[in-house]
Amino acid sequence: MAETTLPLIDISRFRGPDRTAFLDELRHAAHDVGFFYVVGHGVPGELMDGIFGVARRFFALPIEDRLAIENLNSPHFRGYTRVGTEHTGGTPDWREQIDVGPEREPVPGGPPWQRLIGPNQWPPALPELRETTLAWQAEALRVSREVLRALAAALGNDEGYFDTWFDEEATTNIKIVRYPGRRTEDSEQGVGSHKDYGYLALLQQDDVGGLQVHTEDGTWIDAKPVPGSFVFNIGEMLEIATGGYLRATRHRVVSPPHGVDRLSVPFFLAPRLDAVVEPLQLPPELAAKTRGVSQEKDNPLHASYGENALVGWLRSHPDVAERWWADVLAERA
Repeated sequence: MAETTLPLIDISRFRGPDRTAFLDELRHAAHDVGFFYVVGHGVPGELMDGIFGVARRFFALPIEDRLAIENLNSPHFRGYTRVGTEHTGGTPDWREQIDVGPEREPVPGGPPWQRLIGPNQWPPALPELRETTLAWQAEALRVSREVLRALAAALGNDEGYFDTWFDEEATTNIKIVRYPGRRTEDSEQGVGSHKDYGYLALLQQDDVGGLQVHTEDGTWIDAKPVPGSFVFNIGEMLEIATGGYLRATRHRVVSPPHGVDRLSVPFFLAPRLDAVVEPLQLPPELAAKTRGVSQEKDNPLHASYGENALVGWLRSHPDVAERWWADVLAERA
């Protein structure tokens, strides 16, 4: 096992004889750090290898085959994003990627955020991408929901507390990402400093590294790759639900050096778009340690998940927003 700087959690212990000790360790990792590795998840190694295999084949396709599913074609922000066209903190990120969500038909009418619902785009030049990605997505959802159930129990609640909002209408999202190497004199930003706006994020990273976590003392620490693990972090919806007992932690990705590529596949566990976060009732000893919800001028948090998600997509993909969401942008100007 590689040396780590973040807590390491074996989720198989949640159903084992030392459940109480496990929940104490998980609560510490989630409250004190907000980032942790998860092992013992049961995802087949061939599937974890498989998602990276199809990712490499996709990013090796000619640019015209990648652009066949460019996200500019999708009002739902699905598909391929070129290097430099997604923004974090107003600055272009140095990555190319595919965004994949649940396979659904558009839902007409309703609030603006309902327009996020729709189909994915799949490349005709690589049909196997769809099967592998959806199989990996199903496993990532299973593991993420198990971690969320364990967190509910660790916070003194029934483990099924959050299940209502994570039915077949939940709005999960995958990014299949390639970070091209770049020279540090150009910029180090693979992805700029940010927080995730769902409940939990799961990340499968390769052995290159580059993910960094911001600590409370103001330093950045490396989330070094641990073979066979996923990296988990707390999202803003859990911060709202727990009154800041759990807090979404800032993180970033530093570009690999020139001549080296990095692959990663993050999965974002989010509820139904119509979910409105309600305060979780914490035991008195935990409630005494709540820190309040973060108040950042450039990153206001909304208890309505759909609104929170829409703000994030419009901010991150300005080209797609201008093409498909001009009416909403005009209303909010």
